[in-house]
Amino acid sequence: MAIVATRFSKKTMIIKSPKPDIAIPEIPLPELVLQQTARLADKPALIDGSSGRILTYGEFGKQVRAFAAGLAQRGLRKGEVFGIFMPNCIEYAIAFHGVVLAGGVNTTVNPLYTAAELAKQLNDCNARFLLTLPGFLETAQQATKLTAVEEVYVIGDVEGATPYATLLQPDLPVPEIEFDVRNDLVVLPYSSGTTGLPKGVMLTHYNLVANVLQFGALESTDEQDTLIAVLPFFHIYGLVVILNSALSVGATCVCVPRFDLEQFLTILQDYKVTRAHLVPPIVLGLAKHPLVDKFDLSTLKLIMCGAAPLDRETSEACAQRLNILVKQGYGMTELSPVTHINPDDPEQMVPGSIGVTIPNTESKVVDFESGKILGPGERGELLVRGPQVMKGYLNNPEATAQTIDEEGWLHTGDVSEYDERGYFWVVDRVKELIKYKGYQVAPAELEGLLLSHPAVADAAVVPYPDEEAGEIPRGFVVLKPEQTISCAELQEFIADQVAPHKKLRMLELTDQIPKSTSGKILRRHLKNRPPAA
Repeated sequence: MAIVATRFSKKTMIIKSPKPDIAIPEIPLPELVLQQTARLADKPALIDGSSGRILTYGEFGKQVRAFAAGLAQRGLRKGEVFGIFMPNCIEYAIAFHGVVLAGGVNTTVNPLYTAAELAKQLNDCNARFLLTLPGFLETAQQATKLTAVEEVYVIGDVEGATPYATLLQPDLPVPEIEFDVRNDLVVLPYSSGTTGLPKGVMLTHYNLVANVLQFGALESTDEQDTLIAVLPFFHIYGLVVILNSALSVGATCVCVPRFDLEQFLTILQDYKVTRAHLVPPIVLGLAKHPLVDKFDLSTLKLIMCGAAPLDRETSEACAQRLNILVKQGYGMTELSPVTHINPDDPEQMVPGSIGVTIPNTESKVVDFESGKILGPGERGELLVRGPQVMKGYLNNPEATAQTIDEEGWLHTGDVSEYDERGYFWVVDRVKELIKYKGYQVAPAELEGLLLSHPAVADAAVVPYPDEEAGEIPRGFVVLKPEQTISCAELQEFIADQVAPHKKLRMLELTDQIPKSTSGKILRRHLKNRPPAA
């Protein structure tokens, strides 16, 4: 196998990309995303996978500008936050980039959030407006009563909300915004980082422009490609790696509101999808589910997997079954998100590896205790530095300082190692975060909810391995004296307050939560505990 040679100094053990650094223009994100709208005016930019509705590049550009004009008319000022609370659809892309063009900042919210979860995020970022779909309007209205949101917009015409169409003002001028691309924010997705509760991740124009171009140096997507957007746009992976990447190069993006295997396979076949960006549970389905054999997936040439580790066996089984390239990459919301990726060249792709460092990025692996830089084959924490590193956490300088050190290195919380060629593997996690089907679950959030129950004296939540989901949340609870309640009742108590991916899939009663002398939960003791019979 011909393997790319990476660049790293044996003296410093700082690893760079095998590809040369690229020029990163200091431009606002809309300039990159809208650059194809005139040249490819009649080409499909976005397709609704459910209905077949098509939006061309020319129409996309016009509607983004009309949306920006409408927001300016409504008084949206530079830096103000606009919430998007809905699954993938054509209007998501229009609204997102219209907000940015108008100088606003998007906060992207999981549409399966409860009203309490939604309200918490909207309050934290002080959102002024919110956009949703009719099916999510009731939750949105309940949430916004607890916030400073001035107006809820809905796609369609539904009583109690302002129609999305009123924001499309093609006859009004697009606001002229003076962008400071290094500091002005584009989006505030929420992430738990390495520990604690979800925090607003401040990503700038420069962060996102840089990252689209950086991983594009190792991803050969072009205007001949059709991508499937089954990963949600509220997640940084779906937003940047699929949506923004596709639009910036003139590819067609097929929007899918939720994952259903049969519908997913139908869309892959009928729209002749060429590239699919997926998460491990979907790759597992493609590798093993008998339904796959009923579909013609011959146009699919590549699967890129991220958001959670993909084991080598599943990767190779999927690649062999579909006769395509299945590669893996790595990133974090705090990294815009990509830092490592396998090249598209089959001769340079290493199954099971997250690939090589992308251009304009430095990686190193350090000892957890001493911070000493480690060499090839040694396991430690992965640190990354580059133009894609977030500006910081919103209103949380302490968490920012814990994550990004004084030299600009972002501490990922992931246990990694690399080889002499500069290929990296993520082998474990230091951070407390649970990854359920690629979605983040913060143990602290679930522990706080458990402790709010009057019968609970103490609680802890840890990941538990699961073939389909990757990891599931597993809870341990100590009851107060004289209290009796079943695990099922406590699980239902949690399920009523959280999005489906945060549900406690396992819960056990215990006499004591193991803790250090400082009171920190010793999660490794619980992770290694066999399930109760």
